[in-house]
Amino acid sequence: MSVENLIKTSAKSGEGRIFGAYLCDDETTQQLVPVLSEREWDTSQVKTGGIESAIRTLATIGSPQFLLVDLSNSIDPEEDINALAEVCEPGTMVITVGKINDINFYRNMIACGVQDYLVKPVSTDQLRDAFLAAEHTLRTPIESTPAEEHKNKDKVISFIGVRGGVGASTLATNCAWILANERKQKTALVDLDMHFGTGALSFDLEPGRGLTDALENPSRVDGLFIERAMIKESENLSILGSEAPLNDPSYTDPAALNHLLIEMRNNFKYVILDLPRSIVADYPLLISETDEVILVTDLTLSATRDVVRFLAFCKTVAPQVKVRVLVNKMSGPGLVEVSKNDFETTIERKIDWEIPLDSKLMIQVAKSGKILAHSAKHSKIAKQIQAICDSFTGGQSEEKSAGLLEKIGLTKKK
Repeated sequence: MSVENLIKTSAKSGEGRIFGAYLCDDETTQQLVPVLSEREWDTSQVKTGGIESAIRTLATIGSPQFLLVDLSNSIDPEEDINALAEVCEPGTMVITVGKINDINFYRNMIACGVQDYLVKPVSTDQLRDAFLAAEHTLRTPIESTPAEEHKNKDKVISFIGVRGGVGASTLATNCAWILANERKQKTALVDLDMHFGTGALSFDLEPGRGLTDALENPSRVDGLFIERAMIKESENLSILGSEAPLNDPSYTDPAALNHLLIEMRNNFKYVILDLPRSIVADYPLLISETDEVILVTDLTLSATRDVVRFLAFCKTVAPQVKVRVLVNKMSGPGLVEVSKNDFETTIERKIDWEIPLDSKLMIQVAKSGKILAHSAKHSKIAKQIQAICDSFTGGQSEEKSAGLLEKIGLTKKK
């Protein structure tokens, strides 16, 4: 059933009303009118009085399918929202506006069952996006099935370089590209280095302000916001990053990061985080919200020390998270500060992956303007990165796993 048909069916109940609004100021009403005109919704359904008026009115008449309510005059918004829920029919999409600009308040509103909460003053674009998102929510439970939900189980994977220059960003970028373009999985690459990130640059793309906007305005972050804020590298790979001015403060509300990760999980099967080591201690929730952590290191004395520290930190803040150790730029015996045996003895575990040093190849890749997994896919390094992706997906790529009959188009018909 389409959204249009669903709305028409719903409109047969509740006095046949599709939309209703209870607002406290003319400015919000003025921003709303263009949206109502686009949808051919009745502007006479915009009433004054805010949520108190909505509760009184809807107690005597049926609630509309889409309801916009102003919380500005509410003394106890949560109590009023619960009271509103008592008079609304099941399935009513409630969008709220108000003056409180606080991520915890926003999360409380969502927990109470509100579809969205917008901080005033609101724009026409914000209201338009909110109603589009509400329509998407109506569509989702109808068109998805339990089997599809199980199939689309998400996974968040963090790449952390224990010291600068070990290649964590390069590995994160290549893994994201392989998952998206070879494994055909909907993948997000999130570069959390807002000032010096290279995620978008690796694909010769401009990062824009997507990440900065998402963290500065967490109440706006939903599926539609993410779709517009991210840069598309291909059909299956989207990149979220920023190139913030160096004089912009780097502090971020942890709750905003948490909300962003929740929305990313809802929209992608794989979320690859390029996580700068400098912010891990400030935002331990980034580790606890991750399914797997890949610690990227080399065999230097300082890196060995920091791998030990990171392993202990992850065990403390997120004991449930799977942590892997990847040694990049692996040189031969006698060419490293710490031998492989001494390294493993010190960290008290085995290395999960070793990627060889090949400076000549990396220079050629840089000159090609393409990432290594694309321009040197048959190299030893690319094959190791493929093995890393295998561990994420639990299997090989479509091309590798396809049988001979399938490759020549002679698969059996079911």
